Amino acid sequence: MSDRLSVFKTYKLYVGGKFPRSESGRVYEVTDPKGKWLANAPQSSRKDARDAVVAARKAFGGWAGATAYNRGQVLYRVAEMLEGRREQFVREVADAEGLSKSKAAAVVDATIDRWVWYAGWTDKIAQVLGGANPVAGPYFNLSSPEPTGVVAVLAPQESSFLGLVSVVAPVIATGNTAIVIASEKAPLPALSLGEVLATSDVPGGVVNVLSGRTAEIAAPLAAHQDVNAIDLAGADEELAKELEIAAADNLKRVLRPQAVDYFETPGIDRMTAFLETKTVWHPTGSLGASGSSY
Repeated sequence: MSDRLSVFKTYKLYVGGKFPRSESGRVYEVTDPKGKWLANAPQSSRKDARDAVVAARKAFGGWAGATAYNRGQVLYRVAEMLEGRREQFVREVADAEGLSKSKAAAVVDATIDRWVWYAGWTDKIAQVLGGANPVAGPYFNLSSPEPTGVVAVLAPQESSFLGLVSVVAPVIATGNTAIVIASEKAPLPALSLGEVLATSDVPGGVVNVLSGRTAEIAAPLAAHQDVNAIDLAGADEELAKELEIAAADNLKRVLRPQAVDYFETPGIDRMTAFLETKTVWHPTGSLGASGSSY
């Protein structure tokens, strides 16, 4: 029996539902915690970041306009696809984070469960945040949450998969579209997630995944006039301050970095961070000769 050479995987970006290489043609070496080479990942440029914004904006109308129930179905389909590729992600997470196979399996299982958790919230968050407001007059006064728009997400640096999903899923569950900057030192699980999204029912452009130098990619996104919000989960203190200053130019919503145990059940804070409240007034009119109103 002859020896054969393994076919190494070529990792690519995920932008607008397609898998481009970096516009610059650059790559960088990704290693495990012990320094063993794993793959060459694309090193995104500012042009890649701008392309991702265009794709996210194009996808926003259709995704935000879909029914919440439909978004939940789509997100649940992603969880099904992740379950089917569980072994691949266990291997990638183990390599990326230096974990044993059993610990990596626990991370992947928690990640799939987290995706299902957010899928279940899509058609319930409006009931928690919205409702009828009491007013002194013959009016209906109704408030309902609406997505902010295009959100740039700096994925956590240490938690390459569970942390990644914990910050991406709430953004798209509520109808926003996302540009995700993968963990700089462990981007491979994020790039593989792009392959899952492409083969699920998530429309192209709803999630765009970039890899490379976090500070280099984040700077143009924080300053971009067509980005509505930014999650700084993966930024250190110095970078977060710089990006928050840049984000102020067009009044972006900013979610500051905070210490998080991603294994704990999340609240709804990451969903509410990127929602706006729309309030509608409507006259009730009157019914019958008595003048009673409804």
